[in-house]
Amino acid sequence: QVQLVESGGGLVQAGGSLRLSCAASQSLSSLNTMGWYRQTPGKQLELVARILNDGTINYYADSVKGRFTISGDDADNMLFLQMNSLKPEDTAVYHCQAETNWPRQIYFGRGTQVTVSS
Repeated sequence: QVQLVESGGGLVQAGGSLRLSCAASQSLSSLNTMGWYRQTPGKQLELVARILNDGTINYYADSVKGRFTISGDDADNMLFLQMNSLKPEDTAVYHCQAETNWPRQIYFGRGTQVTVSS
């Protein structure tokens, strides 16, 4: 099993920045992928950004391109999401996600709330 614990959420004004952190029980290089998802009430879970185990970033949602940056610290088993120029529509619970290599399994953290006021 992979344990994931997110932190760094909060309330911020539109145009502001937040940095989310995810502490993982395994390193990125030992996994297949890691990513950040977000969910708002009544909506499906949305993939925000994803990084491969070699550090290659292979996905950003169109709605966050140019504003959000995903990164990993393999030595400390950490995943980050730098969020700049935040908009009210970015308000959501943000979940860290990890995918193992074999067997292929998906794990999610409990999430951290991000609220952007207009």
